[in-house]
Amino acid sequence: MSTLPPTPPGFDHPEDASVSRSGYLRKPQILSRECVAQSRLFKVESLALRFSNGEERQFERLTGADRGAVMIVAMPDPDHVLLIREYAAGFEDYVLTLPKGLVDPGEDIITAANRELMEECGFGAHCIEPLVELSLAPNYMRHRMQVLLATDLYPKRLPGDEPEPLIVETHAIEELPMLLLREDFHEARAIAALYIARDRMREEKRNNATDFI
Repeated sequence: MSTLPPTPPGFDHPEDASVSRSGYLRKPQILSRECVAQSRLFKVESLALRFSNGEERQFERLTGADRGAVMIVAMPDPDHVLLIREYAAGFEDYVLTLPKGLVDPGEDIITAANRELMEECGFGAHCIEPLVELSLAPNYMRHRMQVLLATDLYPKRLPGDEPEPLIVETHAIEELPMLLLREDFHEARAIAALYIARDRMREEKRNNATDFI
């Protein structure tokens, strides 16, 4: 005889959690969707949802062109990373972050990452590999960003669309705790990307050391 999965903490009955027999929550039904506002870059969409327990809610989310985006952890050597200082209109101030940008039509993420690196940092990379995919505020948008690790850099600059020249800084990747103390370094995606890249480089160093034993 089949049984429902264990009741999640905080629920008196399994059916209260809207859990299917496969153990997953049932997705709500989209009753309607409507564009309530639109700008050059964003569209605000209103969703009417009915959850599997019968509750109905109105949600709003930001949607865009869904072209995809890349963020690049560029390392001129195994111990250092390139960061850029650019104006963030949302905070009305300059922030320290990683180079990033949209994927242009016809590009894959590797090509897009190399182009953005050339435009924003003045370097290309002979080696670019995907690290992780990150989301941002998933309750309000479905934006995803591909994080890539770029190594074996070489000087090359392409013209970009930045309104002013970006300042490029080199930081030791092992000094992340010190970076987090700075008031101008707080973008969550950049922080996550750097920690993931740091762990990848540590693992490679351990593997290389083992090869010499």
